[in-house]
Amino acid sequence: MKSINIYRVAWLLLLLIPVSCGRDWLEVKPRGTRLETNFYQTEEELFQGLVAVYDVLQWGGTNGWTMMLGLLNAASDDCFAGGSDASDQPSWVAWDQFTLTPTLGPQEGLWIRGFAGVYRANLILQKIDEAPADIPESSKNRFRAEAKFLRAWFYFDLVRLFGNVPLITKPLGGDEFFNQTQAKPAEIYAQIEQDLRDAINTFELPETVSPDELGRVTKGATKALLGKVILYQNDESRMLEAADWFEQVINSGLYHLMPNFADIWKESGEWGPESVFEIQHSDNRPGDWGCCFATGPVNSSTEGNYNVQFFGMRDYQGPIYAPGWSFCPVTPDLVDAMKNDPRFVHTIIDGQALKDQGATYTEGYQNTDYFIRKYAPLQENQATDGVVALEWNNNERAIRFADVLLMAAEAIVRGGGDEAKARQYLNQVRARVGLQPVTSSGQDLLEAIYRERRLELATEGHRFFDLVRTGRAAEVLGPYGYVEGKHQWLPIPQREIDLADPGTLVQNPGY
Repeated sequence: MKSINIYRVAWLLLLLIPVSCGRDWLEVKPRGTRLETNFYQTEEELFQGLVAVYDVLQWGGTNGWTMMLGLLNAASDDCFAGGSDASDQPSWVAWDQFTLTPTLGPQEGLWIRGFAGVYRANLILQKIDEAPADIPESSKNRFRAEAKFLRAWFYFDLVRLFGNVPLITKPLGGDEFFNQTQAKPAEIYAQIEQDLRDAINTFELPETVSPDELGRVTKGATKALLGKVILYQNDESRMLEAADWFEQVINSGLYHLMPNFADIWKESGEWGPESVFEIQHSDNRPGDWGCCFATGPVNSSTEGNYNVQFFGMRDYQGPIYAPGWSFCPVTPDLVDAMKNDPRFVHTIIDGQALKDQGATYTEGYQNTDYFIRKYAPLQENQATDGVVALEWNNNERAIRFADVLLMAAEAIVRGGGDEAKARQYLNQVRARVGLQPVTSSGQDLLEAIYRERRLELATEGHRFFDLVRTGRAAEVLGPYGYVEGKHQWLPIPQREIDLADPGTLVQNPGY
């Protein structure tokens, strides 16, 4: 987080999620280090423990390159996997082409990341409850609400990625780590909803934050996430309930669309009026390559957004952009869908047009000559020290107001609500870029909302889950290898099955 120094709690970064470790435990009390048992005794120490939970949102190098934004783009019809060649990142190619196996794919890193976030959230929630009485209750309540939001966030990732995952709501110890059975998705969703409702009902969770607290959770972000969680469960009888949460955000008056679509993606556009929640990144902590695979020392970690380096053109020489690694080349399908849309030039880089102007780059695997623009590496944003490839400070726009408007419109139509209001929300998004209003109704209106989601949110990591949750994945992704009843979830990592007590973790269907 730009405004909070997470490295003051470097010792917490050593608390690796135990399901990623073997059963051999080295119990050594470190010299010169505050032990977890005697930490959390002041308000500041509780806050630093909370920051350690936020820290996991930034992770992109657990067990390989496992940035959810890039991986979800590759899994969709917006992008291919890309890279230098087919062997560059086999786990990305496996999801892109749906050749996943229990031992091939990004699942191990995503599992570790998700449960590391859950573990840290559970730990700080316990420590808040045990904290000295002289710490203000108002601070404890706010910290607790933030931790519950974050636990809900990580479990929402896990349940969408894996479906059947263990439900853990307290810190575990010893052999407890190895006997956690999987809960049904409905149980996971119920816990997510409860955590978010608890956070919303916490008086101390603010509607807005001051500039020096940017990155911390607000009520608006929590309401938007709760609406999204309900929407994703596909219960038509609850669609208007989801719409109500979205409309509380819409009607709060705290958010609105940026007048210029291009400005959203500028550094000056971070935490603008359209940002409901962003994942913070910065170049404040120059690191080294040891941080990228969770094997280096704690002080080698960076706060950079690795997606930016991945999305850039390989060996690029020319104006505006810095070189990258040519991952997630944009598919011809998305290019065709957007070629007449005003958002095209702010969403997609036309590499051939740059070549025609004298720029050069090396064509990578699955090259299409089209690249992601929203998170492209810009020369003006390049770090000046450390390993510059790891120091990109682009925040991830995790929940945008445009997304909230479109989810509200969808929920209203699917729930049989006021279609005039749904059209109003949809047309706000279209009007921002000068498009004519939609006048359709019923199923045609719903299809228009789905099309708008693809164009407005293209390459932002929403498309794969949108296709899965609306039952369109087999039709759209089938030509890429997607199999209904299998590829809506990743395989449970084989290593986690092997580490667990026999029969504890059951593999997902089809794997």
